[in-house]
Amino acid sequence: MTSVAVKNGNGEMLMKRNNEKGSALLFALILMLVLSSMAASLFFLSQSETWSSVNYRMMTQARYGAEAGINAVANFLMSANYVPPAAPAGGIFAGYNTGVYPVQTAGGANVVLTTIAGQQSTYPDGPMVAAFQNAMNANQPLQAGANNVNYSASAQLMSMVSIMPQGTTLPATIQTWQITAHGDISNVRNAEAQVVTTLERYISPAFAYAAFADGNGCGQLTFSGNGTTNGYDSAALPVVGGAVQAPTAANLLGYGGNVGTNGNETDSGANVKINGTLSSPNAGFGVCGAGGNMTALSGGNQNQISGGLIQLPQAVKFLTPAVPPPGVTNVNNTQTLAPGNWGDINLAGNKVVTLTPGVYNINSISITGNAQLAIAPDPITGLYGPVIVNVTGNGNATPIDLEGKGIANSTYDPSIFQFMYGGAGQIKIAGNGSSAAVVYAPNATASFKGNGTFYGSVIASQLTDVGNGAVYYDMKLRKKLFTIGNYVLNSFTWDKY
Repeated sequence: MTSVAVKNGNGEMLMKRNNEKGSALLFALILMLVLSSMAASLFFLSQSETWSSVNYRMMTQARYGAEAGINAVANFLMSANYVPPAAPAGGIFAGYNTGVYPVQTAGGANVVLTTIAGQQSTYPDGPMVAAFQNAMNANQPLQAGANNVNYSASAQLMSMVSIMPQGTTLPATIQTWQITAHGDISNVRNAEAQVVTTLERYISPAFAYAAFADGNGCGQLTFSGNGTTNGYDSAALPVVGGAVQAPTAANLLGYGGNVGTNGNETDSGANVKINGTLSSPNAGFGVCGAGGNMTALSGGNQNQISGGLIQLPQAVKFLTPAVPPPGVTNVNNTQTLAPGNWGDINLAGNKVVTLTPGVYNINSISITGNAQLAIAPDPITGLYGPVIVNVTGNGNATPIDLEGKGIANSTYDPSIFQFMYGGAGQIKIAGNGSSAAVVYAPNATASFKGNGTFYGSVIASQLTDVGNGAVYYDMKLRKKLFTIGNYVLNSFTWDKY
């Protein structure tokens, strides 16, 4: 309502009120307009959030589809359906150029298996290409609510090598693949995700420790008395008059004598000294008990492990060596044996048996007194080479008994004197001034005796160092005598489109 001033007939000023009916309707209309605008804004905001949620869900489904493609490729490459190129003894793969990265075909093309649209498989083996494509299309499409998720993938060969795994007699092909997978959803809106990863098998030294006990119980690895480990480098030992000199305190590194076990190490004696680390899937220091109280180290004290404790992500597995059958001719006297098949080698007194480079398949070996098993260079070339002694152990509870003067390896390179045993019998080792070898017996029980020194590495199910014996690890073993690990997927990256 508003007022207007007017004059009456007498000239007096009067206030006249105008009629303001309808203003409330105007305000109501303005308020309705404001509320409608807010409602429309909230509607569009809600719709935007809904679409955003749908897009995120579909993109997640597409990514899961791509990851399904990664797994499908990995499963194919790890399965028996995929047969890699045969590993040649000389390491040269016919039809491939493995001297470049990534690997190429003999014609210079990248080596690819693929089902991605627009890409061509260049893998030079037609049946493997067909098997790959069949494996990739076997489980498609994937169902994700109302959507179908399809995947396609490619695998590019990045590297390929041939190695002879420790404990085997046949070379193996080791490959590294880069896998790329797409996940796609075709619906009202399209969604596509890409995942890239690497599938590889690690090649690691078979003898990475001075001593490793692969059993998983308490006291699986035991040191007592003045037992010790250390490291040295056989390539750095001085040579005088053509003869390699035995490692002395000056040649010891003060580290590198690493030990490990899938179970527990139990030490006794105040002078035990591990110049290196202790590795175990278990953790901590304390009393070891069965079940949930499995510790890495008990007895002694943690300071006896100079490098500290390392917790392994999982137990270390060793292949049981493939040991050929032995011969029937026994050996009891001093002689030089040719590589081949022999029965039991039993040496006592001052008898010495010499082995030249090659493979010896025997039933058992026992050395006592001043007897000795020695290696010598090839009689023709004059060069030292690997001497591999495969022990069967039929009917013998202690198939490897290296006491007395034990073994002699004047090179102090343990990699060229190898003992392989796949059984569960006893192994006795008494080190002497030139006992340099590796012992691969993952199912056996081994013990060191006496005051001698053993240069090299021992793998057994259970291992005991009794007395004042020392195990010195040759650092060159980290670059020789390899084994193959499990397949590993790593380096994941992903993109969306």
